[in-house]
Amino acid sequence: MNTSAMRFGSGRHTSRSEDPPLVSGQGRFTDDVNVPGQAYAVFVRAPVAHATIKNIDTSAARALPGVLGVFTGRDLAADGVGAIPPVASAIGRDGKPMFAAGMMVLATERIRFVGEPVAMVVADTLAEAQDAAESITIDYAELPAVIAVEQAMAPDAPAVWPERPGNVALDWADGDETAVDAAFAAAAHVERVRLLDTRLAPVTMEPRAGIGTWDEATQRYTLIAGTQGVAIVRKLLASVFGVPPRTIRVLTHDVGGGFGMKAQCYPEYAAVLYAARKVKRPVKWCNSRTESFLSDNAGRDGVLEGELALDAQGRFLALRVRTFVGLGAATTQFAAIFGTANTKNCLSSVYRFPTIHIGVKLVLTNTAPLGPYRGAGRPEAIIVIERLIDRAAMHMRIDRVELRRRNLIPSAAMPYKTPNGPIYDGGEFETIMDKALALADWKNFKTRRRLSEKRGRLRGIGMCCFLEVAGGILNEKADLRFESDTSVAIRLGVQAIGQGHLSTLPRVIAAKLGVAVDAVRLIEGDSDEVPEGTPSVASRSLMMAGSAGVVACDAAIEKGRGVAAHLFEVAAGDVEFAAGRFTVKGTDLQMPILELAAKARAIRELPEELAGGLDNVAEFVSPQMSFPNGCHVCEVEIDPETGVVAVVGYAAVDDVGNIVDEAIVDGQMHGGIAQGLGQVLGEQVIYGEDGQLINASFMDYIMPRAEDMPPLRTAHHGVPCTTNPLGVKGAGESGVAGALPAALNAVMDALAARGIEHLVMPATPARVWAALQRK
Repeated sequence: MNTSAMRFGSGRHTSRSEDPPLVSGQGRFTDDVNVPGQAYAVFVRAPVAHATIKNIDTSAARALPGVLGVFTGRDLAADGVGAIPPVASAIGRDGKPMFAAGMMVLATERIRFVGEPVAMVVADTLAEAQDAAESITIDYAELPAVIAVEQAMAPDAPAVWPERPGNVALDWADGDETAVDAAFAAAAHVERVRLLDTRLAPVTMEPRAGIGTWDEATQRYTLIAGTQGVAIVRKLLASVFGVPPRTIRVLTHDVGGGFGMKAQCYPEYAAVLYAARKVKRPVKWCNSRTESFLSDNAGRDGVLEGELALDAQGRFLALRVRTFVGLGAATTQFAAIFGTANTKNCLSSVYRFPTIHIGVKLVLTNTAPLGPYRGAGRPEAIIVIERLIDRAAMHMRIDRVELRRRNLIPSAAMPYKTPNGPIYDGGEFETIMDKALALADWKNFKTRRRLSEKRGRLRGIGMCCFLEVAGGILNEKADLRFESDTSVAIRLGVQAIGQGHLSTLPRVIAAKLGVAVDAVRLIEGDSDEVPEGTPSVASRSLMMAGSAGVVACDAAIEKGRGVAAHLFEVAAGDVEFAAGRFTVKGTDLQMPILELAAKARAIRELPEELAGGLDNVAEFVSPQMSFPNGCHVCEVEIDPETGVVAVVGYAAVDDVGNIVDEAIVDGQMHGGIAQGLGQVLGEQVIYGEDGQLINASFMDYIMPRAEDMPPLRTAHHGVPCTTNPLGVKGAGESGVAGALPAALNAVMDALAARGIEHLVMPATPARVWAALQRK
């Protein structure tokens, strides 16, 4: 087992290939790009949460110097510009699909959240566009707003969309409800929890931005924007404009963080393309930080309820979960997935639950739309389970480690068919738990607690055993080409957003083909170049795109074997491939694959089945998701005089399957852990009762700082995945899945010394202090 204690990221073993330009100011983010002749766009955003638009007066703006165009939702509608639809849907209990509330490019008749774009000004300079935007007068007729999920579901609540009274976009369920009810009726003990899943702001370092251009000669749009995958954005923009996808090109350069938020096709993307065609110039826009808080897809948001049935010995009998997800004002691209299936698929976690049932309501509110955010429904499942286990252990007077141990799925049971659907191909959950407890020095915690008590502090320790699903959509293509300059180009539809594609994916291809890493070029972020694919979401890039690359390499090698046999005039069965060379058994005949690829491209008299070179587009289809898992242990200390919670220790052992680059995996874990701790300790988007966003700045929105992070002790216990050729499992979101429950359990363990059994997240100093005063 490899272990490490580091503060942030990792520099061990290898250097990341993408780092030098990024840390030396040579990165090329969207706002760094300028196009000759570009104009600038500024958006007028709604100042109210819910209203009808009575009138928009743009006359003063149009008359100002430098203004090239002023556009409203009615202008776009008149030109046939539609809304941005969801990509996925789901069927509800009533047999009907989810209500599809598309994202309006510019609002037309009604405003549904503060920050929704209402009008757009395009001018020669940014300052001129800003001045003109301020001169637009909009007359609103305000309507009652619903902000919280429970408020939106109340009888007679105002409808966010008049077409959907009641505000429930989808009422969905999965599992054997009859079996679950019977198990609960027979249970010796039933444990219940109710948790607030706080709404979060993704706060990527790079705000959203875009440049739209229109080429009159080719009748094509081009969008430059920081995305998590160009293909899905192109597909949705084509839907918005009602044009074939081939008439739109999407380019993505460097991306300053995504966390799922930048997988969305946003209204501003369509708006700048529309404006570029209208004013006949490129149009550039970049959000301010406040605009990002107001309009970026948010994460989490909802209410989580769970019930656990146990027998007298603490064996799990059944799990019942209900979630109420605050979708905001629209059903975004993947709402139907992260709100339902992602949570459902994680409910078995690492435990033997004989039967499981989940009910989900996706609820529309007058807030910014909700999107996938690191974990995207998975941490919600895990935190419910882990809080139920800790509370059951306390009330049944069973040691919390022992209660988990009694219910872990043994490695001998693999492959394991869960009652909620997934089939685990492998896992060594008890071994991982024991390694994590040792790494955290769990057995000596009581000594550390006594030392804290002597200093007037409350100390707590929490653990979380977890399993999540990775892969998402289980097919992906790779385009492999052997170039004339003897390089190998791999074109992929996923997108680097900070997770190290340049350090890992070329290495995979180079190893498979037996060529130097610097001979491999990775091409992403150009919809004219890359194959259709799914964005970099669901921790899927290496598992899916990397595996597609391997399949493409296998196809090239197999075809190369036939070409070599033809050139050497031997049987194909006598040709072997190893270390980048084709050789003939029992002879000294050999040829490097790069040389053979060049010959295969040049020779005209090859048989038809061998013609065309070794280039190919291959598709990998996974038979199943992968299942990253682990055990995390968090230790906290609370100052009862101030309510301040300090994280004083953190240990994690993770199974992400085979590891291509340990430094990158560690960095991914550290980032996920930081975001999980952030949600427990302070992160929360706060709306007032009128729908105004109260903390729309870094001055007001609490995020963990470097000084808040303890040294992180991380280790790996990899069990290779059997359902993809690399044996990898996703690594991008495990840190959140482990940190969120472990940290909350640690806080509650510390507060238990004062008789406190419940605290609504986040555990801010004010909230913790108030809870302590009530005791």
